[in-house]
Amino acid sequence: MDFIDNIVSNRLGGKNFFNENKIFKFEKLKKIRDELKIKYPNIKIIDMGVGEPDKMADKSIVDTLSIEAAKEENRFYADNGIEEFKIAACSYLKDVYNIDNINTSNIVHGIGAKSILSMLPTCFINTGDITLMTVPGYPIIANNTRFVSGSVYELKLCKENNFYPEFELIPNHILQKSKLLYLNYPNNPTGQIATKEFYEQALEFAKKNNILIVSDVAYGPLVYNQEKPLSIFSVDKNMEYSIEIHSLSKAFNMTGWRLAFLVGSQKSIKVFSTVKSYCDSGQFRAIQKAGIYALTHKELIDINIKRYDRRFDLLVDALKEVGFKVEKPKGGFYCYVPIPKGTKDGINFKDAEEASHYILNKAFISTVPWDECGAFLRFSVTFEANSEQEEIKVINDVKQRLLNLNLVF
Repeated sequence: MDFIDNIVSNRLGGKNFFNENKIFKFEKLKKIRDELKIKYPNIKIIDMGVGEPDKMADKSIVDTLSIEAAKEENRFYADNGIEEFKIAACSYLKDVYNIDNINTSNIVHGIGAKSILSMLPTCFINTGDITLMTVPGYPIIANNTRFVSGSVYELKLCKENNFYPEFELIPNHILQKSKLLYLNYPNNPTGQIATKEFYEQALEFAKKNNILIVSDVAYGPLVYNQEKPLSIFSVDKNMEYSIEIHSLSKAFNMTGWRLAFLVGSQKSIKVFSTVKSYCDSGQFRAIQKAGIYALTHKELIDINIKRYDRRFDLLVDALKEVGFKVEKPKGGFYCYVPIPKGTKDGINFKDAEEASHYILNKAFISTVPWDECGAFLRFSVTFEANSEQEEIKVINDVKQRLLNLNLVF
């Protein structure tokens, strides 16, 4: 044991930090993929687990960045964001979500949704306070709650309840200490979307228990079959009990650009902006200006929706032919399906992780396993394909590889 071992914070495990051998599922999948690539260099792994768009940002967005990056005025710190970006965000909220009571004092930009989520517990959580966290889900706000000596209570998203949390099952002693409720719709990984009725239920729950809703709509505009994007502010019109995170990553293919914004009451935005000012100096102004271009060109989202919608139709049909019980999701870009029981050869899968590893090792198809509430696999429609013909080829290949496994359901 050396000096560093002795000073690692307790929130990271203290002296035991370097002795922990936890390997998280994404690391395990990457390790298996890497080993397969070395062992079978001539067999292509089909990555159906990828959680980011398969395309670059549109050329028009890239060109805007290139132009703005060369301007001297954009070299300065952006701090809590340039005014023009906030104005564009207001316009975007009106055009996409029909929210028209927002002004620039209700908006602050962030260096991606992840960065915003990581700071929110510092804004609102004291020692012993609780964040209500939907699972399966994106764990950033939960882990950062623990980092500031708060606790996390998990709300299971189960098929039996249409992948909505069951607020009525939360014990009173948990409610008394709860400060934040994390919601994510369209949901990763389940593909469920929020309804106005659900948001009304969530708002009533928040009011009754003095809890702030953190609505993460990273996949917000990506909805299908005549569904419309929906904001929590369609019901919480005074922004009293809610804040909402919008990201440019998924809708505009800008994952690596790191640009998002938080919407809320003037008071909640002031609280967040104060913490943010001590954490970063703002995203590069040229990236914000490229983001302005994106936010004011909604047709770029429609291109992605059309592609994902087409791929969902192909994938759902293929998985049904294999035997999976699957429905086309209403939002996002994931299919969330119950695992097979095993194979005709007598192999039985005890959980989703085991099923996912088997499919990867035997069929060279990468999926993401989820075992938090039932055993499910996540198939993404952001696989690599450069044309509609290639999409059909990839899906046919996926279907045939899965059929060759002789799975039983």
